[in-house]
Amino acid sequence: MFLALKEIKHEKLRYGLIIGMVLLISYLVYILSGLAFGLAQQNTQGVESWGAQRIVLDKDANTSLQQSLLTKSQTDKLTLSKSESYVGQSSVVAKGSKARNISAQFIGLDTKQYIAQDMKLTSGHQVNGANQVVVDSQFQQDGYKLGDTLKFNSKSQAYTIVGFTENAKLNIAPIIYGNLSTWRTLKNLPNSFTASGIVSKNAKYTTGITQLKSYDVHTFIQALPGYSAQNTTFTLMIGFLMVISIVVIAVFLYILTIQKLPNYAVLRAQGVPAKTLVQNTISQALLLVSGGLVLAIALTALTASVLPMGVPIGFNLPLLAVITVGIILTGILGAIIPVRLILKVDPVSVIG
Repeated sequence: MFLALKEIKHEKLRYGLIIGMVLLISYLVYILSGLAFGLAQQNTQGVESWGAQRIVLDKDANTSLQQSLLTKSQTDKLTLSKSESYVGQSSVVAKGSKARNISAQFIGLDTKQYIAQDMKLTSGHQVNGANQVVVDSQFQQDGYKLGDTLKFNSKSQAYTIVGFTENAKLNIAPIIYGNLSTWRTLKNLPNSFTASGIVSKNAKYTTGITQLKSYDVHTFIQALPGYSAQNTTFTLMIGFLMVISIVVIAVFLYILTIQKLPNYAVLRAQGVPAKTLVQNTISQALLLVSGGLVLAIALTALTASVLPMGVPIGFNLPLLAVITVGIILTGILGAIIPVRLILKVDPVSVIG
């Protein structure tokens, strides 16, 4: 370690460039993983906030809550417990007189069931009237306030914002919570339809009705439009970037070792054991990679703090830990590759 520190201190520019390379690679991996996790969250925040374990839909709805319809004749045969809630989904364009239009997902709820009862608000109160809605905090960021009114699509009926809630997004669109009667109005459905589906906190919940099918929440989320394709794309990008990192870091450390062979030859001639030189090489790689990672983490945190609210970025600490360990192992691997040259260096042939 002493030799490694002395060498880095003596060759500041050379080692500074290597630290900078590790910094840029790590920073890119961290930002990509943050964007991937942030987008994934915005696809599923709403479902996760419901504490859902099972989703019951019409079996012909292709695992889509929006395409599913449950009729009153079906739901009349059911008795829901405190762990179940009816939900109705409809895509809408929310129009306000004082702020921009927002594409959103309207979620109709029964106000006496658990999703509506357990909803955590940042301001305002729960829906307790036919023409009231609770909306995601994105509306607040876009200039909407409590008491403002919204109209949906081409409907003339106005709905008053009575509350704001956080982490309420589905399919990367903010959620608007209202009554199931409003959902039927938006879908142009008669009262013979109850909801789009049933959400349950019971992982074993089933209805026993042939036309209705129960899905675990993982299956439901994987079927969300674009969710799997988006996650696969980001995973491949991060994976390829990790492979490129291994190659680039290994090549740089290999070249660095080749350039230092005369120095190693002199040290070997002075009686320094090969084991000490190998340890020095690995220690030096760890110092360089760790320095780049620390700077990358700091730069990533700074970037996340200044990004606009509209950029969906989030960080999963276990995932970041795996990436960090992977990059450190990459640095060690890059240092181990030229170890054979150090072990076989001949002081006479190199110095002579």
